[in-house]
Amino acid sequence: MNTDAPWPSLAEAEQRVLNIQTKLHHWAIDDPNRRFDDLHNLVCDPAFLVVAWGRVRGNKGARTAGVDGVKPGSIVFGEAFLTGLRDDLKARRFVPMPVREKLIPKKSGKLRGLGIPTARDRTVQGALKLVLEPIFEADFKPCSYGFRPGRRAQDAIAEICYLTTGSRNYEWVLEGDIKACFDEIDHSALMGRVRHRIGDRRVLGLVKAFLNAGVLSEDGVERDTITGTPQGGIISPLLANIALSVLDEHFAAAWQAWGSASRRHRLRRKGIATYRIVRYADDFVVMVTGTRADTETLRAEVAAVIRPMGLRLSDEKTVITHIEEGFDFLGWRIQRQMSRGTGKRYTYTFPSKASLAGIKAKVRTLTRGGTNVSLKVLLYRLNPVLRGWTNYFRPGSSSATFGYLTHFSWWRVNHWLRHKHPRANWQQLRGRYTLWSGPSDDGMVLFKPEALGTTRYRYRGTKIPSPWSRADATAVA
Repeated sequence: MNTDAPWPSLAEAEQRVLNIQTKLHHWAIDDPNRRFDDLHNLVCDPAFLVVAWGRVRGNKGARTAGVDGVKPGSIVFGEAFLTGLRDDLKARRFVPMPVREKLIPKKSGKLRGLGIPTARDRTVQGALKLVLEPIFEADFKPCSYGFRPGRRAQDAIAEICYLTTGSRNYEWVLEGDIKACFDEIDHSALMGRVRHRIGDRRVLGLVKAFLNAGVLSEDGVERDTITGTPQGGIISPLLANIALSVLDEHFAAAWQAWGSASRRHRLRRKGIATYRIVRYADDFVVMVTGTRADTETLRAEVAAVIRPMGLRLSDEKTVITHIEEGFDFLGWRIQRQMSRGTGKRYTYTFPSKASLAGIKAKVRTLTRGGTNVSLKVLLYRLNPVLRGWTNYFRPGSSSATFGYLTHFSWWRVNHWLRHKHPRANWQQLRGRYTLWSGPSDDGMVLFKPEALGTTRYRYRGTKIPSPWSRADATAVA
């Protein structure tokens, strides 16, 4: 591999990275016990750095700076930036800087610390992820969906619906909540799992250096990171998945031991519980066919599995629910109900009350005050929020909620217009902004969630393709 090659264009770099990732992924699949050496040259490879830098500079985070005060979007001479960074990596002079902490509010009212790395650290983390992800993806189980290529939250919801419908009848649900997952992952245990696949000491040193980089808090105090991986880092979700895959492996081993579907059915007839985990990052549910007592036993089992990783369950938020009662997961309300007309029970999914309250709060914030701008500017800000929320909840029984949200946003915009034009009457506003068909201004019309409609999201099972199994991935030249 010629690591002294000139800097490629982004398109050339992306194709080269895809080809190398495909080879790494297939090697990892062919030999589950293979440890990969000499990966540091790939981290330093111009193609990997160009792709990593393109992603760092192209996302919204490019407008935020780390502790060095440099925003990725403000770096004009990218090639000079990458040349210096690559030289430091090859000479092993690169040392990560502490992440800048930004406290953001959680739904519970508490604050969550978001770590913002420097532009240099983000680029190296991006290159590391490009190298490591196809290797560890070969080991990850189909039951996990969060922060994995080609997978999304809707896949997790579809699997839950599949397991709770028909003769499968996984009716008891253990709603798991890991307490401060990203803050309490044990570094030694995590590095042990990374070493199972990675033998290059230079790459292991980079991963460990990022874990121990430290945090600069908002009050200017620098503190060490003895445990955890800061939220906000590019590589943090991958490292969290590596740590939490202990759960997937534990439940996958039990599932495999039960054998075929017919054998699992025979076990259930004998009163032996079977179960399956569905995980999205640190949020997970365990679906159980059995009794509540069986589910209580699994709660202790889960706690024992994650304890070696330095993690523990939240006693308050880890609860047991029956599918008939329903539960909230990833913003959805999931509940089995009687179908009208058929007399059969099906599992329905629709936006949870908390999700609806969240989008209403955003609409209120955008339509509260600020009447010195035009309606077009307001709609330019409001429509993407409504469209994004609607698209997320589109594959479900969301029609009634979409209709309510359309009505709510329509009245909020009309209320905003009344404040903007206090002397205008209803007829004047209706003539100027065509309110009945939807408030509009200069071609910009208020987005209507109910007009988008709903769709059906089909359960894809274990056949979700990875980016490295595509036919256009060719051998490395």
